[in-house]
Amino acid sequence: MANISLEQLLQAGVHFGHQTKYWNPKMDQYIFGTRDKIHIINLEHTVDMIKPALKFIEGVAAKNNKILFVGTKRTATEIIKNEAVRCSMPYVNERWLGGMLTNYKTIRSSITRLENLHRQKEDGTFNKITKKEGLKIQRDIDRLEKSIGGVTEMGGLPDALFIIDVNRESIAVSEASKMGIPIVGIVDTNSNPEGIDYVIPGNDDSIRSITLFTEAVADACLEGAKAATGLKQESPQSGPSIVRKIEAEEPVDKPIEALEEKIDSSQTGVDLDGGVAEKEGILDESKKDKKEEKKTKEK
Repeated sequence: MANISLEQLLQAGVHFGHQTKYWNPKMDQYIFGTRDKIHIINLEHTVDMIKPALKFIEGVAAKNNKILFVGTKRTATEIIKNEAVRCSMPYVNERWLGGMLTNYKTIRSSITRLENLHRQKEDGTFNKITKKEGLKIQRDIDRLEKSIGGVTEMGGLPDALFIIDVNRESIAVSEASKMGIPIVGIVDTNSNPEGIDYVIPGNDDSIRSITLFTEAVADACLEGAKAATGLKQESPQSGPSIVRKIEAEEPVDKPIEALEEKIDSSQTGVDLDGGVAEKEGILDESKKDKKEEKKTKEK
């Protein structure tokens, strides 16, 4: 499981809270002190509290369940989308639609409409309508993509929420609480930590801070997905990874078997990096053997 160090938190400016006049007294236990009328978050608490949060996220992903990434503030939109896509999780990064959790049937109907519009666009239906009608439908597609494009593959209610700025996303917090969906939230000094199952005290405004937390959560999702499939994530060039690919398929002919034997032997110490030419040589030798066998049969 990926962890975040105290040094990483400091470099990302996670310790900077809001101005003291905006603080929420319920965050007092997570505040180290004040500097230039700005609250400083105690990063020792952050380090301690992010570990169980990431472990929980990893556990959810390990069961092939969905974590909904939520962050609609300007500094979070791109990061939320990119990291959610990277770990194949749904996301909301533009605007939280009221009832997205408590009235999911309505959201499901909007998703179905978006899917139908995309299908019509691809099968040439748009070519049979006027340009004006086509532009109107395209505007509908753009609007739906913006509001629900990130949840089209969710397939139902999520099993957990990861939220940047629980203060701004208060409707999402309220709906998740009503539906009994656990929340992992980045909670700044101006926010209320109550109702958040896994509180991560930290700066929810800085791009560096948001990136650090969101990448860590995405990494935890990927770790969980690895556990779900029973495969260890490795470089595509590494020997074991190539062996798994071959074993996943049924053996076709001798050249493939010869290649597999060569790769298996590489696990005992032979370097496969940059070994493309070596693999090609094995295949060439196999082809020569086949040609010689063919000539022998003809004789």
